Amino acid sequence: MTNTATYDLLIIGGGINGAGIARDAAGRGLSVALCEQNDFAGATSSASTKLIHGGLRYLEYYEFRLVSEALAEREHLLDIAPHISWPLRFIMPHVKGLRPRWMIRLGLWLYDHIGGRISLPHSQAVDLNRLPASSGLRHDIARGFAYSDAWVDDARLVILNLLSAQEHGADILARTRLAAAERADGAWRCVLENTLTHAQQTVTARAIVNATGPWVATMDRLLNPAPKSASGHAAVKLVRGSHIVVPRLFAGEHAYILQNDDRRIVFMIPYEERYTLIGTTDVPQENMDKGARISADEEAYLLRAVNAYLEKPIAGGDIVWRYAGVRPLFDDESDNPSAVTRDYTLVLQDEQNIPCVSIYGGKITTYRRLAESVLDKLAPWTSTRRGSWTKQEPLPGGNFKRADRAKEVTRLQEKFGKLAPRFLGQLFSRHGLNAYNILREAQTHEELGRDFGGGLTQREVDYLVLHEWAHSADDILWRRTKCGLHMSEQQRSAFAEYFAARGTRAAADGAADRTQHPITN
Repeated sequence: MTNTATYDLLIIGGGINGAGIARDAAGRGLSVALCEQNDFAGATSSASTKLIHGGLRYLEYYEFRLVSEALAEREHLLDIAPHISWPLRFIMPHVKGLRPRWMIRLGLWLYDHIGGRISLPHSQAVDLNRLPASSGLRHDIARGFAYSDAWVDDARLVILNLLSAQEHGADILARTRLAAAERADGAWRCVLENTLTHAQQTVTARAIVNATGPWVATMDRLLNPAPKSASGHAAVKLVRGSHIVVPRLFAGEHAYILQNDDRRIVFMIPYEERYTLIGTTDVPQENMDKGARISADEEAYLLRAVNAYLEKPIAGGDIVWRYAGVRPLFDDESDNPSAVTRDYTLVLQDEQNIPCVSIYGGKITTYRRLAESVLDKLAPWTSTRRGSWTKQEPLPGGNFKRADRAKEVTRLQEKFGKLAPRFLGQLFSRHGLNAYNILREAQTHEELGRDFGGGLTQREVDYLVLHEWAHSADDILWRRTKCGLHMSEQQRSAFAEYFAARGTRAAADGAADRTQHPITN
């Protein structure tokens, strides 16, 4: 990208919404740039409950359109990302004194039918004492209901959308912030700044999309200091969702959805083979000045919620990882954070006929449909070569039928027969068919370079840096992979030291190269 670049669309924010819009727009033939001041999926989009779901509890708030759309999107995402997503069966134990059985049956019947074509098994009543293995629940909890949803690696979903956008011609600008923007001469004139080098460049864009998540309202005020609409700026309600991860609590590949006495629900989900993911909370957050961190009260809430069901209660000392994300919900003036709509709202400001669309709300499940809606909103100012397309083309590494996932893993394991099958399965779950590009002709673990532990090798690290914009140890350990969860503290520290030294060497090599080939602006 040069200092005089002109784009049809500049997207600010590298979470799932920004990534999805960049992919869709670039695939329609628009010239696209996306900038993210930190790491891609560095905030909310890597801190979800990692579900592709319609949102069963949203039916209680009459969000029928949202649930229907989300269920339809669940089918599309399972098709285009079969390597990083898969179906998941949920069991809801029934407890007297909470939602009655008739209400649950009615909700599940709606859930089975309002999403159109559904390929996953429908809901049914279950006897918890007849599960293939111990339920892990109290013995007096014997009845419940089962239904289907799906799981996804949220941070990988962002990266794969960005890779696809890049393949379709988009410029993906990592660690680059919008320093200034103004409407001038029929277009946006924007100053972009690299947050590492502080180098600046000016670009122009015919339209801007503000996809900055929890910072959407702040960015909206920067881009539209005097909004044209009579209502002024939209308001955002920040709601924190926190999670904890503990050693595996129950056998089987199903998840649990647990009713709580405050009418919220808490999930227990099999996670990374050896663990159980527990979440989430709904707590108002005042601002993003200190980021998102789980509070002691939230931790106690989640422990209390699951211990009401577990045969063997857990405590804070069992927690091996904690994380939190902030949902940037459209403020509908609800007093109950759980009741605030998870639907998305697109706010268009088109002063001087130069548009800006700001995104409020949304859920990871509906990101692809949201992207289509944004492009529909911008249609009067853009001219595309084709219409919607993203539900047909697989994401990078996912060019196989979801029913053939196990066959593809087996094929990978057969080709690289001297490598550990579990290691290959983990690699496939991150990269799908692109695992072949990482392994190349390696037939032994020694050929993959240094083994950092937790299933992470030097060969994959090199790939993540070269192709997936990884710049820090955390980018790799907790977002591009979850290998950090499988490593000891000593291994994580050793990798951080290695990566820092690697960066120092790269910077020195770059400085030497710039001395020989100075950059001129």
